[in-house]
Amino acid sequence: MAAKDDQFEASASALGYLYQFAKALQLCIEQWVGGLEWSVAVEAADDIEKHAGSLTELLQLKQRAEGTRLTDSAPDLWKTLRIWCEAATGGRIDLAETNLFLMTTAELPRGSAGYHLQPKASEHRDEEKALTLLRAAREASSSDKLQKAFAAFDGLEADGAMGQSALLARIDVIGGAPRIDEVRETMLGHAALVVGHDLAKPFLTRLEGWFYDRVIEQMRSPGGAPITGEEFDQVFSDLRHQFGPNSLPIDPDIADLDPEPAESADKMFVRQLDLIGIGSERIRLAVRDYVRAFNQRSRWSEEKLLRVGELGRYERRLVEEWQARFADMREDLGDEATEEEMKREAKLIYRWVDREARAQIRTGLEEVFIPKGSYHMLADELRVGWHPDFTARLLALLEPAGAR
Repeated sequence: MAAKDDQFEASASALGYLYQFAKALQLCIEQWVGGLEWSVAVEAADDIEKHAGSLTELLQLKQRAEGTRLTDSAPDLWKTLRIWCEAATGGRIDLAETNLFLMTTAELPRGSAGYHLQPKASEHRDEEKALTLLRAAREASSSDKLQKAFAAFDGLEADGAMGQSALLARIDVIGGAPRIDEVRETMLGHAALVVGHDLAKPFLTRLEGWFYDRVIEQMRSPGGAPITGEEFDQVFSDLRHQFGPNSLPIDPDIADLDPEPAESADKMFVRQLDLIGIGSERIRLAVRDYVRAFNQRSRWSEEKLLRVGELGRYERRLVEEWQARFADMREDLGDEATEEEMKREAKLIYRWVDREARAQIRTGLEEVFIPKGSYHMLADELRVGWHPDFTARLLALLEPAGAR
């Protein structure tokens, strides 16, 4: 049973971090709409820390099971108060210029302290009533786990600029907050406004990937740099451009692939290169381009980012550009060319593919591994080749020994 409890705690903790990341990204998107003079950090002074001008906002996030209620003695409430009380008494936050938010998926029971600390626009806000309820809960509770939270609260004077009243004046409690799946649905709606409904999910997936990597980088470095409005705008705008009508997204995890050549040693496109005497280092680069192009094109297809017939039209262009050069080569060589002459001319055809052939599926693309790797994909299917007699020679290699 203990093992199951540990697993539950680990899952809840992991979900809490994902919720934190999702809310931070949603906050960045919403801030981006209004301007660029802001910054957001995760797990810095609080779960989420936002700066805009001289104002700081600290957010505590709590995702809890459906039906959970934030009572006056709830650990979520008092542990959050402890964090803020200690930050205030320790001089880490200036209450006069800091807004504090407790955002929880739990319900706020009517008449509770949290109920009376709802955002200032709420007709139910009553800071004096909330303070009375918190003091009463503190006196009535015998919880050992909350003693440090009670002590931190007691450490604030009753009134004054650093008092309990001043603290509550800066706190907004938001109950029934959207859960992680609802947060993502909201972000999908924002993405749809930018790139359309059909592209919203792959767009958001890539934005999330960048954001999570960036937050982890910030968290791993002491005092790590927050995400600024300017940085977010640059990434968001670049990604939006990649989803424009003349472009397609190039994914970093694919563009960084560097596979072992041995894994593709039996591929037909590698045999084509061996046939004309291409060296091992250039074969390694060819394998890299093939693997990157294959994976990127597959992802585009899986995510339905390609238009109907677009890939077929692109490959036809590549084949026709090759056909003209290949026909010229065979005509120049004639029927009496030696093997050495054929290999020399074949290397020139391949050099054209490697250094000059840059036709892209869409005009906004620039990554050279797409056309280079696409040619290797065609060579793997024997739709293009380099040696003047590549088809016959390679098909002969595939024939069973007894058939010859």
